[in-house]
Amino acid sequence: MALLPLPAGTGPNSDPYRSGEWSYNPDPNQVAIAAAEWRSRHNLTPATGDEARRVLLLVDEQRDFCLREGALYVGGRSGRGAIEDTDRVVRFIYRNLGNLTEIASSLDSHTPQQIFFSSFWVDGSGRQLDGYREVLASEIEAGSAVPNPALAGWFGDGTAEWLRRQTLDYCRRLEATGKYRLYLWPPHCFLGSEGHGLVGAVQEARLFFGYARGAETPILIKGTNPLTEYYSVLAPEVLVRHDGEELDRSNQALIDWLLGADAVIVAGQAASHCVRYTVDDLLAEMQSRDIPASRLHVLADCMSAVAVPDTATPGELLVDFTPEVEAAMTGWQEAGVHIGHSGDDASDWV
Repeated sequence: MALLPLPAGTGPNSDPYRSGEWSYNPDPNQVAIAAAEWRSRHNLTPATGDEARRVLLLVDEQRDFCLREGALYVGGRSGRGAIEDTDRVVRFIYRNLGNLTEIASSLDSHTPQQIFFSSFWVDGSGRQLDGYREVLASEIEAGSAVPNPALAGWFGDGTAEWLRRQTLDYCRRLEATGKYRLYLWPPHCFLGSEGHGLVGAVQEARLFFGYARGAETPILIKGTNPLTEYYSVLAPEVLVRHDGEELDRSNQALIDWLLGADAVIVAGQAASHCVRYTVDDLLAEMQSRDIPASRLHVLADCMSAVAVPDTATPGELLVDFTPEVEAAMTGWQEAGVHIGHSGDDASDWV
């Protein structure tokens, strides 16, 4: 189906879909009414009748990542990264309403005491570690990074030694992959918090799509296991505990569901982490099943890298993962993944 015009937004001309508003919560009843009128005007058919099944996978389009007020805002180098990305994502959805069959949205979902938060760690003197830093296996061995003994009773046999062995094994496994090392993030996406929810503009677009096409818009929860990171939507970073017991498992049902589509389209935050590892895992699964990589589409202008401003030095960045994103994009393209953009017509994407 050809690209559709954009429906009128409810915000000012500079931000008609209110992509930058923390407090925006669309009224589902009003969205349903508008979608029904749009369906009639443009002769939209039920998604179940689509000849080609195209799934849009939105990775972690949550307030904490996508808005300035968020705990881990992904501003990119420009400072407006995720806000502008969100605007492009919703425009892509509206213009391709007739070309998308399903929209799935992952939600990064955390509790206060998890291995990638500073609250989980203390130094040799018992002082909590700072965020935006790595924790290395060598530091655990030396005793300069210690899993908080106050948390030991929640895990394994309830002893501080069990937790020390587990975190040491975890960091060793991470480092052995060569992908990255354990990184401590500021608290974000706590279950039950406002920051955990989808940005209002994205919520509105997925509801509009669902009502207009009679389509499914599933929510995918990830990241609740306190002892492993879960960047990829498909699987945690480590599957086995130090004592050989299962730590977590891949989401095989989700993998099968996604790879059963004729096209999987990926957008979201952050390009340097959750999007990157989701695409990597999807590509690896496709290659293992002899599925052409060309069925995987990445919306390059609908995601940004983590780039943290240095408050002590204006204009400088404390952390910048942009080069990792650029390298990943090159690698995906070389592997046959289609690098698309928000203004594209997805009617022939398979």
